[in-house]
Amino acid sequence: MIPTIEDVKAAAKRIEGLVVRTPLLRNDALDEATGAKVFVKAECLQRGGAFKMRGAANAIAALAPEVRARGVIAFSSGNHAIAVSTAAKLFGVEATIVMPSDAPRIKLETTRGLGATVATYDRVRESREEIGAKLAAEKGASLIRPFDDPLVVAGQGTCGLEIAAEIAPDVALVPASGGGLSAGVALALPRSAIYAIEPAAHDDIARTLRAGSIQRNAPGVRSICDGLLTEQMGEIPFAIARERFAGAVGVGDDAVRRAMKFAFRHLKIVLEPSGAASLAAALEGGLDLRGKTVAVVASGGNVDAETFTQALAS
Repeated sequence: MIPTIEDVKAAAKRIEGLVVRTPLLRNDALDEATGAKVFVKAECLQRGGAFKMRGAANAIAALAPEVRARGVIAFSSGNHAIAVSTAAKLFGVEATIVMPSDAPRIKLETTRGLGATVATYDRVRESREEIGAKLAAEKGASLIRPFDDPLVVAGQGTCGLEIAAEIAPDVALVPASGGGLSAGVALALPRSAIYAIEPAAHDDIARTLRAGSIQRNAPGVRSICDGLLTEQMGEIPFAIARERFAGAVGVGDDAVRRAMKFAFRHLKIVLEPSGAASLAAALEGGLDLRGKTVAVVASGGNVDAETFTQALAS
């Protein structure tokens, strides 16, 4: 099922009180650097430190109580893991999270600290989807997918609804891996040009939009944007993207580090690399934003001290 704006509105009602209505931030330095009127949606201030809480809370809240009681399974490099663990804790159910062994330490520790059981895997040699499906079958638990799920996409779209309640952006820059957030925001902002932002060397969405069919990334491609390293776009986000996306923009690691530093200096917020990707695109992505009203989704702030320190020193 492909979600609609009505599903996004229903999700907003379902998760009211479970998520934070995050602020839109402005700064003269950002407007001057881009020639635009830029608003940064600070999802780094969301419960769990990232937008993922929206989709996870919607998906778990929608489960029948007797189904929810059997627990939930998720696979994630970090923010979806934290979100599902947080939502599961709120509902008092067990969560098992499949995470890559090289996930940022802060995300592994936070997930465990929320009471979830963490099963690690090798992201190059093993399939998280296969592991997640196997665990769900063994436990009789519900699998909460990070992006290719209509309830998750609709939940992420509530970020766009909040933007639309305050501004009417000409352009929205949204970080994308599997495409759940960017597709959800596209549903909520039907009059905005939506650009998916991804690591420059992990450009499956740009290739997907050009080809008209889902393209995969080669295994082993690395970026400091660990949350944006999904193998390929989801089927549901793709169905929305091919109708609604204006394009995809790749950003390099150095530009992302500079964006993290910019956000800390001028906006007074802490962003993880994936969360800073859209800001990097606004500042250095080559888009002509002059004279436009732009929404930049700063998707998360779960960054370890070492990575953040390196960004500030860049």
